[in-house]
Amino acid sequence: MPGKRAKRTAEYKLEALRRVIDGKESTASVADSLGLPKETLYRWVREYRAKPDEAFRGNGKLTSQDEEIRQLRRRVARLEEEREILKKAATFFAKESR
Repeated sequence: MPGKRAKRTAEYKLEALRRVIDGKESTASVADSLGLPKETLYRWVREYRAKPDEAFRGNGKLTSQDEEIRQLRRRVARLEEEREILKKAATFFAKESR
């Protein structure tokens, strides 16, 4: 079926990378032996070398940086809401004291 991509596990990808990174086999020969497009294996190698701890984390799993941004945005939203409540309270009490 054209256009349908095969999903590979992180373990599968890491094993392919081990074969390449150990230097015993070329990227092209590993890709050929696994039936992968060479470009795919080259991309896996780039991703792994750039951030080994975050490579192949799976669908829906955020990087540590993305997770931190998500938490900070939630915190900012909560603090903005609290600020609005305090503004309204200050206005209310200012009218009461007149």
